[in-house]
Parts: sequence; C-alpha cells; structure tokens
Amino acid sequence: MTDYDVLRVFCGPRGGYGNELGVVRNGSVMPERDERQEFAAKLGFSETVFVDDPERGVIDIYTPTLRLPFAGHPCVGTAWLLDVPELVVPAGVMGARQDGEFCWIEARAEWVPPRTLRQYATAAEVDDLPVPPKGEWIYAWAWLDEPAGRIRARAFPGRDDGIEEDEATGAAALLLTDRLGRALNITQGTGSQILTAPQPEGWTEIGGRVYLER
Repeated sequence: MTDYDVLRVFCGPRGGYGNELGVVRNGSVMPERDERQEFAAKLGFSETVFVDDPERGVIDIYTPTLRLPFAGHPCVGTAWLLDVPELVVPAGVMGARQDGEFCWIEARAEWVPPRTLRQYATAAEVDDLPVPPKGEWIYAWAWLDEPAGRIRARAFPGRDDGIEEDEATGAAALLLTDRLGRALNITQGTGSQILTAPQPEGWTEIGGRVYLER
C-alpha cells in the first residue's frame, strides 16, 4: 500500500468534525492519472491529493471518480501539511498562509466547477433535507445570523461515487462568498467550520482548522 496521510480539514472550534482528506506526499510513486484515480477510488475519501513538487506546492486532486482542477478542502489541507506560501493546481496558482489555528488559501470563483447554490428560509429546513437524487451538485444553505455573516450549509455532490454528502466544501463556500460579496462563517455538515473573506481583484480567501489524523 502506498504511504499516505489522512487529514481532517475545516474542523470545528474544539477540533472535531472536518472533512477527511488523503494526501500522498510522494506523488512520483504513482505518476499515471489512471493509477491515481484507482487509488483515490480505493481510499474512498471525497478527495485525495498527490503531491508532485512539495517545495513549489504542485498538487493533483482526485475524487473517487474524477480529477479536479481545483477543490477547497484539499488545497487548505495540503497547504497546511506542506507549509508552503503557494499551491499550484491545474486551475492556477494560489497563495497560502498560516494564521494561528487557521490555514488559508486564496482562490477564484471561476476555478470552481458548476454548483447549484440553493437558499432556504431557515437552518432547520437545511438540517431536515434528505439526500437529493443524483445528477446535480447542490449546496443548500440558510442564514443563521445574517448581520454576523453566519450560515448553515450542507453539500450534496450528486455523483455516483459513494459520497452522498460532503462534510465540508471550500469550493462551494467560495462560490457563495463570491455571490454574496461578504465574509462568511459557515457551519457545514455535522459541525465543520469554514471561514471566507472576499479579496481584491476577484480573489477569495478560504480558511479553516486542519488536524493530522494519521
């Protein structure tokens, strides 16, 4: 079995929750895309990262069924693990920084594949949602405290890969931040926390806590 780390990204204030992420630090052991895709499917995390250049922060991201040009929680987690000032993904180059207990990346909304952002009137409605039919990537959200920018959200990837609900989704949070044009404090899934903040010239920062699980 190839060596890999397991992180939890966008953990709650007490260190719980977060979305699991597999990271293969030495991507050269598995250079071919079909090998990487097969390994990502075997691990079964919502995303798995292969590090191709740890000093420059060059990474390659896979779900169990497809390769992604960009994804939020894999980039935040890998930036924390490698402790680098930037990451390079197929979508582009992003800045990264550590700030106390939080790790941040800076990315662009146009890097994110299509998502349906669906607003509900109350957080209770979001909590009560069943898993929708496959075929559409849905980010369901409602205000917890609009003046404070606090949001309740759940994410349903809609893919046929065993991931019915994503515990914490930085890319969708980025899209919502870009649409609303303001900083957000998002509680997603069972208790994960995602922080976002719009930046000049179309950039958005996404931040959260990261813990090494193994």
